[in-house]
Amino acid sequence: MMLFAVGEPSSAPALDDGTTTLLAWALAGYVVFLLGLSVYASRRVQSEADYVVAGRKLPLFLAWGTLIATWFGAATMFAAAGAAREEGLLGVVLDPFACAGTLILAGIFFARPLWKMELYTMADFYRTRYGPSAELVGASIQVPSYFSWVALQYTALASILELYFEVPFVTGVVLVAGVTLVYTLIGGMWSVTLTDTVQIVIALVGLVVLLLTTLSDPLLGDGDPLRGLSTVFSKVAAEHPDHLRLVPGELSVGVVLAWLGAWATGLFGNIPGQDLQQRVFAAKSPDTAMRACILAGVLYLMFGMIPVTLGLASLVTHPAGDIDPVAFLAGEYLSPTMLVIFVVAVVSMVVSTATSAVLAPATILGHNLLGRIPGFDRAPLLRDRLCVVLVSLGGIALALWGKSLMELLDVALSIQLTALFVPVLMGIYGRPRGPKPAVFSMLMGFSAWLVTFTIEHDEGQIPEAVFAAITTVPSDFWGLAAATAGYLIGQAVTPPPATQPHTTQPPATQPHTMP
Repeated sequence: MMLFAVGEPSSAPALDDGTTTLLAWALAGYVVFLLGLSVYASRRVQSEADYVVAGRKLPLFLAWGTLIATWFGAATMFAAAGAAREEGLLGVVLDPFACAGTLILAGIFFARPLWKMELYTMADFYRTRYGPSAELVGASIQVPSYFSWVALQYTALASILELYFEVPFVTGVVLVAGVTLVYTLIGGMWSVTLTDTVQIVIALVGLVVLLLTTLSDPLLGDGDPLRGLSTVFSKVAAEHPDHLRLVPGELSVGVVLAWLGAWATGLFGNIPGQDLQQRVFAAKSPDTAMRACILAGVLYLMFGMIPVTLGLASLVTHPAGDIDPVAFLAGEYLSPTMLVIFVVAVVSMVVSTATSAVLAPATILGHNLLGRIPGFDRAPLLRDRLCVVLVSLGGIALALWGKSLMELLDVALSIQLTALFVPVLMGIYGRPRGPKPAVFSMLMGFSAWLVTFTIEHDEGQIPEAVFAAITTVPSDFWGLAAATAGYLIGQAVTPPPATQPHTTQPPATQPHTMP
């Protein structure tokens, strides 16, 4: 996830001293408001169910609000706009198209059956359908995959403080993590949900204002945004026709498989995600869960097309140069006051994503891993809050490590797809015979993906012919195929449960008794 092309301050909107002061006050007021909202939310937290899944009481407007806020982060805004400028629609297949699709798929096929199981975490699902060993393996795979996501949110927010207020990066990371930790710690899922819903409204308002202002540019609409929109697509179609293609022009095996891989990763990689399904579990009914996912998916696609449109518009208004479209256009077209609102909107996006990134693995860590240790099962609410602290500390450590977090994010999504999707799909729509199908699927899928992913990134160490044969098929597909094979092998080596003989008499061990 990027924020004003982190690491390239020159691409960020410039603020004068007066505007910087206004921004400082706006951000301070915003943080105080969030903390106040969290304190209010904490009044609803009386049990682990309240803390982890908001007591399963979220109405539709809160359920879809927190879903879209979790999905719609700075990467959707900045990375998608940059990809649209450079590659056109093919560059944004993963986000927003496939990511919107996964919300819709989750609503249609997964939300209702998962809600009815009354789960707290996806690891609970593995235990319920497959047994404790599958719960342990699934939780151990999923928890580490979230740490890079947490670290990237801290990095993005710390970069804002460094850019505009000259706060040292290390101090900024600790400060951002502390603020995020406090209001996640106080109210759990209730706090995250209420603040998410407020934050996504702020974020979308800022984005819509930037779009309308850009499309009103004299080179585009000359004051008429609709005319500007028509101008953008007609000029891009004339000057960059490949930018409006959703299907690759080159239909070679490698290109088509890579394109299908992007769709598969986006559509199915998020399905096992705790951050998505925790909001499903928190809805007040199965119908609410289903509708919230579908509504969030449709709205995500609609609003996700705004940064895509801005990326294409930048090709018309500023065709030359290597720029970050959204950040550049914000600096070009927004007044100082609107620029402050825009920056606060960006902060809203990242903060809402950060809280979800912390709460999701902390829930699994506390409920499914630490809960196995004697002593930790006696105070579940305290244990879950302790895990929020532990995940936050892990995010700080990774943020200060200095490695490329963007690559780790892609890895995390691939791991969920290859190791966890098949057990979820078959756990709902299949008839698993025990823990072996899930455990074999998880371990074989992850191992196959890891081997082929390593080969993809280590070209010089193996014969060229072997490299070409393996890398023609994306590593995600190798992992998915191995996960499917692992599930089938697990089913094959596990005998079906013994059938009970038919009888018209009640069992002797269960005699009828009067109340």
